Amino acid sequence: MTPQDNSEKILPKTVPDTSQDSSIKLDQFLKWAGAVQTGGEAKLLIQSGEVKVNGKMETRRGRKLLEGDRISVMGERFIVKLAELKSET
Repeated sequence: MTPQDNSEKILPKTVPDTSQDSSIKLDQFLKWAGAVQTGGEAKLLIQSGEVKVNGKMETRRGRKLLEGDRISVMGERFIVKLAELKSET
């Protein structure tokens, strides 16, 4: 996906275990989504203000994301779809 592409990704694959909670932490989501390679990279992006949740800058890497939250990072946009992804685990 190029930075000019404004389409949002609804991600397939499996997600980290959310069976105890209907949320996922922001840094975990970024790694799972492939937006970053490591937790350290996620931390740096989040702390530097490069990540937005629902249009607002988010600097807490432990921020819990809920169904329908919209994430944007480095020109890519994602929609959190936990309910659909839970059924795949």
